[in-house]
Amino acid sequence: MPMFPLGSVLLPGMPLPLRVFEPRYVAMLSSVLGEAEREFGVVLIERGSEVGGGDVRFGVGTVARIASVEIGEGSIVLVAVGTDRFEVVRWLGDDPFPRAEVRELAPWALDAPDIAALADAEALVRATLTRASEFVELRWSPDVELSEDPADRLWQVAGIAPLGSLDQYALLRSRTPAELLATLVEETRAADVRLTAGWADDREDDDDLT
Repeated sequence: MPMFPLGSVLLPGMPLPLRVFEPRYVAMLSSVLGEAEREFGVVLIERGSEVGGGDVRFGVGTVARIASVEIGEGSIVLVAVGTDRFEVVRWLGDDPFPRAEVRELAPWALDAPDIAALADAEALVRATLTRASEFVELRWSPDVELSEDPADRLWQVAGIAPLGSLDQYALLRSRTPAELLATLVEETRAADVRLTAGWADDREDDDDLT
């Protein structure tokens, strides 16, 4: 599978906007666009950078399916959407662009306890986004609409949570919905504390000046 290592995590069901200009990835996408499914793999870079090669990559990623594309002179602007998760079996080299043999990870079916836990986790994530939006610019609105399908909604709730890349990667490599939800709740609560503490500290500083 053609691979695109990035400094961010793509979760299933989430959009991925990209502006591609590095020659090897322009070549990769030109090849992918000629295929029926127009898909490539996205993995998080563990060490290194997106440009220039020589990076070390994590082993679990997400298939990205191209939804829209604009081809310009020397660059490609596109939006892809995450679909299925996969595990890298082995890397096949980076010439002319990164490729890997991958094993697809089976999609999940949520049971009644999972769906109930998802509702609680979503309420927590939306409440955290609401508080954070008062003093931090966020990518996602607290009122963003999500899929009605429980399995898709699970990943989208994880995707809108205000978490860093490593926390999102921990969610991506979860073995069960219950594990993902437990991690999501724990990390969202931690993020809420950090954001609220920063806001409270600023308020105390303002009070000291009055």
